[in-house]
Amino acid sequence: MLKYVFERVLAMLVTLAIIVTMGFMVIRLMPGSMFEGNPDMSPEQLAALEAKYHLDKPLLVQYGYFLRDAFTKGDWGTSLKLYPNVPVWEILQTRIPISMYINVYSLLISLPIGVILGIVAAIKKNTWVDYTVSFLVVICISVPSFVFATLMQYFFAFKMEAFPIIYEPTAVGMAKLYSLALPIMALALSPIARVARYLRAELAETINSDFMLLAKTKGLTERQATINHGIRNSLLPLMNIIVPMFTNILGGSLVIETIFAIPGMGGMMVNSINAPDYEVTLAILIFYSIISLSTILLVDISYGIIDPRIRMGGKK
Repeated sequence: MLKYVFERVLAMLVTLAIIVTMGFMVIRLMPGSMFEGNPDMSPEQLAALEAKYHLDKPLLVQYGYFLRDAFTKGDWGTSLKLYPNVPVWEILQTRIPISMYINVYSLLISLPIGVILGIVAAIKKNTWVDYTVSFLVVICISVPSFVFATLMQYFFAFKMEAFPIIYEPTAVGMAKLYSLALPIMALALSPIARVARYLRAELAETINSDFMLLAKTKGLTERQATINHGIRNSLLPLMNIIVPMFTNILGGSLVIETIFAIPGMGGMMVNSINAPDYEVTLAILIFYSIISLSTILLVDISYGIIDPRIRMGGKK
């Protein structure tokens, strides 16, 4: 098992190195310069700034400076446009908590609601309840989360005035949760639909399996067999999609944060690309890459623990 985990971790690090390298190259090859477009800056000042931050060097040399500072000094760069002369890590420290806040809450809300809808749809298979849940699932999966966010913002915040239109940065406690209710709900709709669809399919198949028939012949009622055996066996495969689902929510929050003016990672990612601010963009890319690869690593390790054939297959 230790060898299997080591191989998975090594594969993750190699993948991260490839993503960082490609991301650095693509970002630095973007048209324009961070210091262009400033009418108050003379060509000599522009050249001096580019020389100071090694932007006048070949691309591979710039990458070498980046790796040297990152691994020897723990310096991931300094923002030059969005937050001039502020270290990137200090900026991320203020942005990561709010992004994780809305993403974690979205996941916590989506799981129980999705499980309940999936169970009800499976038990009431081929009835109007099942058809209604299936219709809502298709809508929530097909329509992007930012469309729901815009509709919620218009109807619930603007028309009904039941929620704040944008995020209130000074809110704390329950007031903070209330201020973030709409973006959390918008992010949770797609995960709810995915959990409900997955569980409905698993439970519907389990209800018709042989061991469920055996449980009924031993005296269990339909309800007892479903609760004690059907739901329990159907929830185990659900673990396969829970961890990767967090990554999908995190990606969806890129636009949602911009819509509700949330000072998180998503809005800063968009602003850093438009600025352009190379160091901030690369740091956010690395953050999202680490989150995504970590979730994949957790899934791989959990597969190896649950199914020994997977880790044994890696030895061949």
